[in-house]
Amino acid sequence: MTPPAKSPANAGDTTGPGERIEDIDLALEMQGSFLEYAYSVIYSRALPDARDGLKPVQRRILFQMGEMGLRPDRGHVKSARVVGDVMGRLHPHGDSAIYDALVRLSQDFALRVPLVDGHGNFGSLDDGPAASRYTEARLQAAAMTMIDGLDEDVVDFVPNYDNQLEQPSVLPAAYPNLLVNGTSGIAVGMATNMAPHNLIEVVAAARHLLDNPEATLEELMAFVPGPDLPTGGTIVGLDGIRDAYATGRGSFKTRAKVSVEQLGPRRTGLVVTELPYLVGPERVIEKIKDGVSAKKINGIADVVDLTDRKHGLRLVIGIKTGFSPDAVLEQLYRLTPLEDGFSINNVALVEGSPQTLGLVQLLRVYLDHRIEVVTRRCRYRLARKRERLHLVDGLLIAILDIDEVIQVIRSSDDTAQARSRLMDVFDLSQLQADYILELQLRRLTKFSRIELEKERDQLRAEIADLEELLASSVKLRALVSNELDEVAERFGTPRRTLLTNARPSVATAGARKAAAAASLEIADAPTVVALSTTGRAVRIDLPEGVDEITPPARRSRHDAILSTVRTTTRGELGAITSRGRLVRFTPIDLPAVPPNSVQLAAGAKIGEYLGLADKKERVLAIVQLDSATPLALGTRDGVVKRVIPNAWPNRPDFEVVALKGSDEVVGAAPADDDRELVFVTSDAQLLHFPANGVRPQGAAAGGMAGIKLGSGATAIYFGVVDPEGAVVVTISSGETLVGADPGRAKVSDFAEFPGKGRATGGVRAHAFLKGETQLSLAWVGRGPALAVGSDGQQRALPEGGARRDASGTPQDAVVGSVGTGI
Repeated sequence: MTPPAKSPANAGDTTGPGERIEDIDLALEMQGSFLEYAYSVIYSRALPDARDGLKPVQRRILFQMGEMGLRPDRGHVKSARVVGDVMGRLHPHGDSAIYDALVRLSQDFALRVPLVDGHGNFGSLDDGPAASRYTEARLQAAAMTMIDGLDEDVVDFVPNYDNQLEQPSVLPAAYPNLLVNGTSGIAVGMATNMAPHNLIEVVAAARHLLDNPEATLEELMAFVPGPDLPTGGTIVGLDGIRDAYATGRGSFKTRAKVSVEQLGPRRTGLVVTELPYLVGPERVIEKIKDGVSAKKINGIADVVDLTDRKHGLRLVIGIKTGFSPDAVLEQLYRLTPLEDGFSINNVALVEGSPQTLGLVQLLRVYLDHRIEVVTRRCRYRLARKRERLHLVDGLLIAILDIDEVIQVIRSSDDTAQARSRLMDVFDLSQLQADYILELQLRRLTKFSRIELEKERDQLRAEIADLEELLASSVKLRALVSNELDEVAERFGTPRRTLLTNARPSVATAGARKAAAAASLEIADAPTVVALSTTGRAVRIDLPEGVDEITPPARRSRHDAILSTVRTTTRGELGAITSRGRLVRFTPIDLPAVPPNSVQLAAGAKIGEYLGLADKKERVLAIVQLDSATPLALGTRDGVVKRVIPNAWPNRPDFEVVALKGSDEVVGAAPADDDRELVFVTSDAQLLHFPANGVRPQGAAAGGMAGIKLGSGATAIYFGVVDPEGAVVVTISSGETLVGADPGRAKVSDFAEFPGKGRATGGVRAHAFLKGETQLSLAWVGRGPALAVGSDGQQRALPEGGARRDASGTPQDAVVGSVGTGI
């Protein structure tokens, strides 16, 4: 049927009763909708806040888990329950997005300091996590420092999506989470990608910036030399990192940690123990197989993944007979994710606006936030203590005149009249009167009065301290600095990622010459390798025509030197360890510093560089392998030995002294015949005798008696010194754990100590006062002596010239080690 024709009266009317249609411009509508969407993505989803380093969903997860009581000392709960509470109360989005954020907060291969303690399958670099109904979660201890103080008005709270609940606009964040854990996100028209860093290094830089607000980028990079990735690896090339720290944008390349090992009598393989950031072993294996199939990679026999929970990552790549492992490794770096790039784009929200931030700006934004948090916390506590003091003062008035108080209350008709009469008779406030009316009879005892007076005095003292703290910006910043140091001490871990400007070294001795030949881009130029007393090593390259190293104008961390040796960049050196071993290595991959600005803070940890498996094994000296000077060693049990240098076995590592029982080496250095060998014992005896009195022996020998030890004493120092200009540093310790208290320090001239014959007891080097039982540290060498703490910070020593048997002067802080300058 044909529909009826419309009459002219209603020809343009297409609406029903009560309906209204507006004509709008489609382009304007699309533009407005797109801007709203872009704004939502930028500010509510993809970009972190520069203050706490968290995106909104991450912040809501941590806050809600704290509200649920999921502390580290409580049991795990189903992840689905956490997701449900976050979605229903704070984050009205999909449960998969919330669970993905929860999973990332728990992954130790993604975050340097994980914030969620996951129980169950939370995924790996190659596989996703199990469903939320199968996994459980609770907060890590580090996460508690992120939310600590929320009940003390330290941050502003804002309404949730339906205005029924409140949530924090930012977390207090007791440490710079954005730098420590990094982040990534894609917004509309912008993105962020930030690398993780070492907590100890970031906190040290933040504290330095607190003490020196005008600190330069170079000063801060002495503390934060580069990213520290959760999966370790080696960062190759530092120029891009400096660009990122200066401008907020840069890039660097990471390489896997690979060693060459003998897999069988006639079979060599590459063993991968660390991979670049966010690269999984299955991805590497797939790329290797693709390269072999396409005939782009040659020399690969097989690839086996031996990774397990006990030993960690271990990817074994078999090499075909006749192929150089170094050449194969170069192919793998070029064609597989064993070498991967990371682009830094430090975009974060600052006061609600997305900004690209460098290292200095990131630290300043965080420190401003933390200072505000601590200030608000102090104000809150001050107000609460003033309120409590007000009530305690009123209660003390009531107890002093309790009979009259009871009479006033009993003679009143009702509570309102009693309150009014108490306020008039005893000059109380309404709060005090109400508190007295609620007083329990058991509070009227004499003991209760004493407790109240004690509480009143304590409150007054605490109020005075808080008022003094709030009145001084210096003390407030010092409090922030100390709290940062406590967090770093509690949660900090050693650096995992090695920073280098050169290609990674090959671990075995057989491949070392080929590795050096392959490094043609680095000239075999003169260099000096310096080892600090805190175990950091650097390479100081000497340009043509430069033969001297300029001491740093301003001392920095780790600048006390334990050992230096002159060599070339591809030369071979030996590291003498406390286990009596010599470990061969080449300095080509050590961080290089210019000779006119030597800063050891950016050096590599020598134990990690050498791959020492035993964390208790310490490197005591670095020596030249081709030197004609005998090597002198002294042990804890007082044994001394000089080793013939041309007797070194042709092995990657070997024993240079046969130690007995639990004995260990306490010092080592080259010793010409005209030098003096020095022992210092725990009971403050010093013995020195000529080096030519110790006959050089082979590497397998066990040495001879060096010093006669007293009952219960051990040798704590051994060294080789030139008597001219040498000083002796001794530090005493009390009955507590050695090194736990600062003790008393003394600096004496070496000439004060007469020489004795080998195997004698020596002379007194320090007088003990009451409560002191032993020396915690001793050092002998060319002055002036430099002292540092276990954190690498400088420590002050008294002036020299003290008597050899003096008792020393009290120290302000614990000295961890003593050395000399460049």
